[in-house]
Amino acid sequence: MDVLIPVYNGASTVESAIGSIQAQTIQDIRIIVVDDGSTDATASILDRMAKVDRRIVPVRRANGGIVDALNAGLAICTADLIARHDADDLAVPDRFERQLEWMQTHPGYSGVSGAVIHIDENGKHLGPKEVPDNPAMANASLFPQKEPYLIHPFLMVRRAAVAAVGGYRHVFHAEDTDLYWRLQEQGELANMPDLLGYYRVHNQSITGVSTLNGRISAMSSQLSGLSALRRRAGRADIVFPSEALVAYKMADSLKDVVACGAQGLEPDEAVRLAAATSAKMLELSAYRPYELDSADCVFIRKSLMREMSSMGRDNRALTIRRISGTAARLMATGHFAEALCLCPPRLYPQFASRLLLRTATSPSLRYTLRRLARRPAVVK
Repeated sequence: MDVLIPVYNGASTVESAIGSIQAQTIQDIRIIVVDDGSTDATASILDRMAKVDRRIVPVRRANGGIVDALNAGLAICTADLIARHDADDLAVPDRFERQLEWMQTHPGYSGVSGAVIHIDENGKHLGPKEVPDNPAMANASLFPQKEPYLIHPFLMVRRAAVAAVGGYRHVFHAEDTDLYWRLQEQGELANMPDLLGYYRVHNQSITGVSTLNGRISAMSSQLSGLSALRRRAGRADIVFPSEALVAYKMADSLKDVVACGAQGLEPDEAVRLAAATSAKMLELSAYRPYELDSADCVFIRKSLMREMSSMGRDNRALTIRRISGTAARLMATGHFAEALCLCPPRLYPQFASRLLLRTATSPSLRYTLRRLARRPAVVK
């Protein structure tokens, strides 16, 4: 089995992350660590560890980003099974044993991940064990798309399946989602209920450090779903050039990011991308450390209202809840102009009730109410 670990400036956590891999009950492994041009002590740490454990194979390359780093690592992998891991996460000792057994007893599956406990920068638990939904429930026609979500650093995948789909593509900040859509076309994906490890969450994550990265992530994830719809309809796939990131980074608003991503799409696809990205941005902003600005709110309102009649009943109800709930959060936190830009007059009754709920109840009670209603629950 090959283990693929990309790292960039991970000196503070890479040793403990690799240590959790060295401690696996499955010992016949090769640990390929791709150092993507780190400027801290990462390289010296890897060299020191490799001298002690010959299973560790450091690969040093100029900084090129996560996609190129992962593909460079894949090119070195030779084992039938590849386990992903990140340089700041921790695996439980029997992670590989459990996943290996699953893959051996489920030959029709391309890959498997499982449950994790989220931890902060200091290793403190942020909640109970969480098991992602069944990837088979994915639906690229929803707003936002229901993605085939697996926790990427705890993925085990068949090398043949990854090779068949061409590895990772430059779907910026959503390269894992894009991979999963394509892997589904090679075999099923699954999330085990077993605890596989501890997934570190911090505000310096790529999609958390700026609103721009959040916009790019939202758009890219929805573009990858449109790409899946094309393939599954027998149409030419969308191309994801590496140079597109330059244009994305120059965009001043969500509207501009979507316009960049929509180049080459059919008119109906461009309209769908705008609405799906808007819905995804509402989802992300509920738990990311940034907030929507007025221009984004106007774009989101127009995009979603235009597509509201084409949504199914449940999808429409969820969209209304997210618009009114986000507007209530904006209003309650002093972003009055943004709240009014986001919420159309027809949704004022829902907006008012959500604002009343937010101001009259505690975050813990709101969390409980959302759980009882089986809605996505995030405590802001």
